[in-house]
Amino acid sequence: MTARAQRRDQDARPPAVPGPAVKSPAGPPTLVADRVSRTLDGRLILDGVSLTPRPGSVTGLLGPNGSGKSTLLRLLSGVLSPGSGVVTLDGRPLGHWGRRAVAARVAVVEQHADTLVELTVLDVVRLGRIPHRRAWTPATEADEEAVRTALERTGLTDRVDQPWHTLSGGERQRVQIARALAQEPRELLLDEPTNHLDIQHQLDLLNLIAELPVTSVVALHDLNLAAMYCDQVVVLRDGRVVAAGRPGDTLTEPLIADVYGVRAEVTRSRPGDRPHIRFLGTVAAN
Repeated sequence: MTARAQRRDQDARPPAVPGPAVKSPAGPPTLVADRVSRTLDGRLILDGVSLTPRPGSVTGLLGPNGSGKSTLLRLLSGVLSPGSGVVTLDGRPLGHWGRRAVAARVAVVEQHADTLVELTVLDVVRLGRIPHRRAWTPATEADEEAVRTALERTGLTDRVDQPWHTLSGGERQRVQIARALAQEPRELLLDEPTNHLDIQHQLDLLNLIAELPVTSVVALHDLNLAAMYCDQVVVLRDGRVVAAGRPGDTLTEPLIADVYGVRAEVTRSRPGDRPHIRFLGTVAAN
């Protein structure tokens, strides 16, 4: 774990064109949210949030339910537009790129995915290649290679012919990860990707995300997983950023008590190690 963390701490920048990213020296952030706000039915969901993930890093979005994590991811993907502020990709507002160009760069894994169409695992993963192909053109060998690689990385090679509707929730999540990897993104956005996964597959998935040469932003509930795998974390509450920085500097006992209402003990095996959080109970009401 320590060796992997050290490798992740060596910042990396994706390549200058869409396609498989290659580790190289870090540059300026590519996907940036600058003081974005969003309202829903007159209620402020996000309030002046800024986010500048370092290229090649894993940024964790943390916070209680309703804090704005999913909404921020949708703004970063272009599914929603901010009421104020701006999201930029390579310095240009996201709206100036066009949906296909954004889809060729930014892959999204939502919390829930379903379809009424009869699809196999292979069919779903192949959907990740759509942004890279012209309409009605057949798949190329490069498309099929990207799909094969994604299936291998997620351990789904033996499931390619299985119907989507027969999969468990955790299996569907793995297929969605494979579909996103087949897209060969430079930026990867994930909303609670460890939901429905058992512990082994949670760790396998986050190991995979941490090793990918892409800029990842992932919403998580599990603070220990965030401490283990994220290079930096952003903590939201009521649509605002209350803390941001490296997990060891940010996930403190006072912050956990204040944001989550939970008493916790934060320890390290050795100085400089990533923190481990042990929950002791809820904070007593005044």
